[in-house]
Amino acid sequence: MGKLLTLPSKNGVTYEYRAGAACSFSIPAALFRSRIAFSAAHVVCDPFANTDPVLHAKIDWENTLAYRRHLWSLGLSVAEAMDTAQRGMGLNWELAKELIRRSSSEARAVGGRIACGAGTDHLLPGPSVILADVQAAYEEQCEFVERNNSQIILMASRALANCAQGPEEYERVYANILRQVSKPVILHWLGDMFDPALQGYWGYKNLDDAMEVCLNVIWDNKDKVDGIKISLLDASREIEMRRLLPPEVKMYTGDDFNYPELIKGDKQGYSHALLGIFDAIAPAAVAALHALDDGDIPRYQSLLEKTVPLSRHIFQAPTYSYKTGIVFMAYLNGHQSHFRMIGGAESSRSILHLAELFVLADQAGLLTDPELATERMKLVLNLAGIRQEELYSGKL
Repeated sequence: MGKLLTLPSKNGVTYEYRAGAACSFSIPAALFRSRIAFSAAHVVCDPFANTDPVLHAKIDWENTLAYRRHLWSLGLSVAEAMDTAQRGMGLNWELAKELIRRSSSEARAVGGRIACGAGTDHLLPGPSVILADVQAAYEEQCEFVERNNSQIILMASRALANCAQGPEEYERVYANILRQVSKPVILHWLGDMFDPALQGYWGYKNLDDAMEVCLNVIWDNKDKVDGIKISLLDASREIEMRRLLPPEVKMYTGDDFNYPELIKGDKQGYSHALLGIFDAIAPAAVAALHALDDGDIPRYQSLLEKTVPLSRHIFQAPTYSYKTGIVFMAYLNGHQSHFRMIGGAESSRSILHLAELFVLADQAGLLTDPELATERMKLVLNLAGIRQEELYSGKL
């Protein structure tokens, strides 16, 4: 049990809270089978780097790779260099290349599955950028990912969203890229709640029209598409699209609000997973997927539904700040020794948000060591001016 905390509340007063015992998640040695599950993984910044954290971020490679080994050890696949790793939000292409290279090598060493993001983020959107530039940028990144023996996750492009004049130009660029890849890719449709620069992707702000364009791309290139991840936080939209995919193309849910029902599925199908929240709830997610393998739906639902309030809190608006909560969970659970992020993104959520995250994580049984988590929460609270009676008991 953790020691007593003094936490802030939204009405301006404080209250006392004590974290409970951690849950023991039963995870068999064998891998789960009925679903494919990628965790988009965060990066650990180097807190001792003597550089500007926004302009010249540095990564703690040892702990970043150790976290990926942790995910693989649970049976999860790793989705690398995605927005969870602050891609385009602190993680530039040069750092992403090093991350892809190191993680892909580590995946081969431990026998873990990996897929890496390929996009156009080294090409800054602007009035001089044309479609040929976007295609060349995609080609460069796809070639790098494949050269490192990783599956491609074909990310949405800010530059394409900025310069495309209509849906036919999206179709043309994607077709040209998909013709060149050697193995089927995972497409990634990221909604503008995750990245405002992607508003109107596929050539339309209306989602019905945008989905039709995306489906045209998939059907026209289905031999080169393993699946699609959509991150629209709209379960009905994902189910609708899932039912319109070619039979051989998978749906990977990116819905961090409704993942339990989407992964469980219905009589007409189900979604696999490619989720940022799996970084924070990995033990519960894996235990639930084993329960699904066993046909134990009540246990599956019980395990995952406890995590939904935490996930909805972490991904609340502005959704693009969710990375702060993901890294805070890693800090609380001892996967890194500090709460610092590249780009200084640890400041992107309020102390009220972090305090509620602590409570929700505890209620979901996801604080691996409540005493350690409490000690670390005390440090954060004291820095915010919320005095704790007993600051430090020696366990850090």
